[in-house]
Amino acid sequence: MKARELAELGVPRAERCMRAALEAVGEALGGGMALAQVRESIAALAREPEAFLEQPVFGALAAAIVELRSARARYEGRRKPAPFRCWGEDLDAGSIQQMQNAVRLPIAVRGALMPDAHKGYGLPIGGVLAADGAVIPYAVGVDIACRMKLSVLDMPAALLDSQQDRLARAIEAECRFGVGATFEPRRQHAVMDEDWDAGPVTAQVKDRAHGQLGTSGSGNHFVEFGILRFERDDLGMQAGAYLALLSHSGSRGAGNLVATHYSKLARELHDELPDELAHLAWLDLDTDAGREYWQAMELMGRYAAANHELIHRCVVAHLGAEVLLDIENHHNFAWREVHDGREVIVHRKGSTPAGPGVLGVIPGSMGTPGYLVRGKGQPESLHSASHGAGRRMSRTQAKKELDWAEAERFLAQRGVVLLSAGLDEVPMAYKDIEQVMQAQADLVEPVARFEPRLVKMAPAGERPED
Repeated sequence: MKARELAELGVPRAERCMRAALEAVGEALGGGMALAQVRESIAALAREPEAFLEQPVFGALAAAIVELRSARARYEGRRKPAPFRCWGEDLDAGSIQQMQNAVRLPIAVRGALMPDAHKGYGLPIGGVLAADGAVIPYAVGVDIACRMKLSVLDMPAALLDSQQDRLARAIEAECRFGVGATFEPRRQHAVMDEDWDAGPVTAQVKDRAHGQLGTSGSGNHFVEFGILRFERDDLGMQAGAYLALLSHSGSRGAGNLVATHYSKLARELHDELPDELAHLAWLDLDTDAGREYWQAMELMGRYAAANHELIHRCVVAHLGAEVLLDIENHHNFAWREVHDGREVIVHRKGSTPAGPGVLGVIPGSMGTPGYLVRGKGQPESLHSASHGAGRRMSRTQAKKELDWAEAERFLAQRGVVLLSAGLDEVPMAYKDIEQVMQAQADLVEPVARFEPRLVKMAPAGERPED
């Protein structure tokens, strides 16, 4: 029997209950009990565990469920939910419900929901949550420190038409995509000389991380060339059109394993949380576990930045170009910041920093514009903005309802050449970036507009990592 079947029989998904259930099943079957009888016993136990406390095979499971239910009965969230504000209209109902759940946590201080929001695990994508002295691994996300990096090159934008093959060769030669993507020989960066032995997980994933260094993930991760247009002089750049390289990826398999380990640990420490809050279990930062996760998260941030640095350095070197302007911003992270006069831990899951004057890139999709923006520092948003256009349909829905013929017409009309991608990433799967930008006009100011023209993503069939 597996955890899913046990849960269907009524066993709580808390780690201690599942562990006790699996041990009881093994003992019962080993003692000759029929599988059907085991199922019946567990279902009856889940309904009335007190009746099984003295039973030799199932007593430990019964005790675990009784203790858990007692702990959940004592659990108290905030009497009054922490304040939060939404940006945008027609937001996904599931994402709003997840924010309403998050601001009930006893550690919650303030929240915000960005206009690209959609449902995730625990905190929604596009969710921002300030917490008091604690970090929530699943409010950071599984792709820790996923980020955008934009490089403006000293090459004419006209090369996108006259030398498109040259630009495509640079991407194909210097980029790798997908879950198992690696470089041979391995690429080198100083991040691999840092202390990866600060915690058991980072020590375990170091070799894997080195193998994937400089690669991109799957899902909505990409590397693309496009035209960056400045309508006015800014950031030391004159008004006009420039050739630019844009990438989106994160901390790869290493970040995922860090997130999975510490989220599981947080859930074990806070299994008193009701099911709808279980993915919002936290680690106190004055504990060894909390400090260990924080160190691992920050290392994953530097590792994700190194991936992008190598992508851009290698593509630019392949072309023999120079970089005129370099902008980078990240999401899926937690920051120590001061808001409302107090230090808090701000989680931005699928949301990007937008403090006063802070620069960032907000992409649309493979066939719609993105924006280089300057933050306005809106207090109620916790100095945050969207990290992109946001999905308007799930991957499963996109694969069922969309087709390549429509997508190819859409891209051709906009002069976009697609080197590889899955159907679930085509523009029609995403919200209208112009509506998203309009909804957050009080959060960011557009500085320049990026128009994708040559795009590469992981090919169809890859498990999404975004």
